[in-house]
Amino acid sequence: MRPDDWHLTHDLDAFLHRAGDFLASRPALHTVPLTVTDALRRRGLDAYGEEAPVFGALETGGEIRAAFLWTPPYKLYLTPLDPEQADALAARLASAGHRLPGVTGQTDTAAAFAEAWQRRTGAVSRLRERQRLYRLGELTIPEPVPDGAARIATAADRARLARWHDEFAKEVGDSANRRSSEAWADARIAHGGATFWETPDGTPVALAGVTPEVAGQIRVAPVYTPAELRGRGYAGAATAEVSRAALASGAAEVLLFTDLANPTSNGLYQRIGYRAVADFAVYEFAG
Repeated sequence: MRPDDWHLTHDLDAFLHRAGDFLASRPALHTVPLTVTDALRRRGLDAYGEEAPVFGALETGGEIRAAFLWTPPYKLYLTPLDPEQADALAARLASAGHRLPGVTGQTDTAAAFAEAWQRRTGAVSRLRERQRLYRLGELTIPEPVPDGAARIATAADRARLARWHDEFAKEVGDSANRRSSEAWADARIAHGGATFWETPDGTPVALAGVTPEVAGQIRVAPVYTPAELRGRGYAGAATAEVSRAALASGAAEVLLFTDLANPTSNGLYQRIGYRAVADFAVYEFAG
């Protein structure tokens, strides 16, 4: 396999023309590229940062075999690759002078690329997080349901949404900033993609977001409860509500990611009805 089998571009339309059908063919495993490219189409190429995104597709024998996207300052995101494909991509990106902060992909894919990137660039890779992708089966409302009710966030909630998104991003180590959190809040408000769980007096105590439907899938993200309010069932109630609404909207697949280091969230989502699809890994690069 030649590094030139990877076709790189900054042109989102050209990338989707080449690789869009491939991404839509496996909507669960490709949920992140599907939702990120949808956000870039709706919100502009600077939706995640000022630096231009980079897209790539691996084409051999007239077929698309794999794809990636990179929206700086975030990490490279890969669809499943074998070691030879990962090495060819590392060679292609290194020769183009790109400096990557890290990589996310299915466990074997991310590990293969991290090894290839370290070998070709000298950058030291470190496993930062292990994740699990879940798909909703039969929805079960977790008991006991806390007092209160769900409410879709509106423009009046913009400041709280941005603040909570910023807090969530800092907790999970993402590269969000106030600007990106405010843009995220605006985007979620625009499509009704943020739901609060509120106490009976109308105080928001937890948040569950959802991405817009793309290729029949909706992903729940993020789920956040301020630290002082955790352990009371608020996040479970909010997650169950947005999961119910996603199913009611006609989504074929409702998905979410968890951090495997957090047994509480993994147990909660399984009680709601989510079942494991695949494991992912996140690596950071230094040097």
